[in-house]
Formats: sequence, C-alpha cells, structure tokens
Amino acid sequence: MLDAVTITVSVAALLLAAWCGFAALRDQPTKDWHFIGMAVVTVLALVQLVIALVKLSHGEKPEQGTLIFVSYLVGAACTIPAAGFMSLTERTRWGSAIVAAGGVILAVLEVRLFDIWGGGGV
Repeated sequence: MLDAVTITVSVAALLLAAWCGFAALRDQPTKDWHFIGMAVVTVLALVQLVIALVKLSHGEKPEQGTLIFVSYLVGAACTIPAAGFMSLTERTRWGSAIVAAGGVILAVLEVRLFDIWGGGGV
C-alpha cells in the first residue's frame, strides 16, 4: 500500500482530533467547519480504500490476510462519518469530544492497516 496515503490520512485524522478536542475543551459543539474537516478526512480515507482495492485487484496481497485488511479498510472509511453522525445527536461539547475520539481511532486504525499490509515488519 502507499505509505504516503497512510501517513496523510493519519495526520489529517490527528489534526481533526486536535481541532475538535480543542472545541470540546472550550465547551463548544461541532460546527459547520468541523463537518467540512470531517468530510476532508473521510474523502482521504475513501481515496485510500480505492487505492488499496486497486492494488488488491492487481494481485498484491497483504502479509496478514486480505479479509482482515479489507475489514480494517472499511472500518477506517466509516469511522469519521459515524463519529460525525453521533456528534449531530449530541449537540454539546461531547459531540466535539466524540469526533476527537473518532480522529484518534482512525489514526490507530491506520497504524494497524500499515502493519497488516506488511510495513511494520521487525
């Protein structure tokens, strides 16, 4: 898989987490700008999903199994939209905290995807 895409998604997710975490500390709910940030991170995750599926279709295989890799890919693509939806139902500071947690979760999923593909060999 492309390391640059994985790093880009991870950094974007952590930036979103910091931004929304700061909003939660300031006792603010998610606002329109936060949803634009969530859309950008989601598009990056979807780009990663497409790139990975193309690589899989061309015969490249992850070291730890295709099923678990695709499962993590789908989970990564759904993390921020799920957090955004939950933040809409919780229109307090906790909505921002939910999105911040979603950003951290996505970054952790990216590390795991990198490891499953075979980038984390010792």
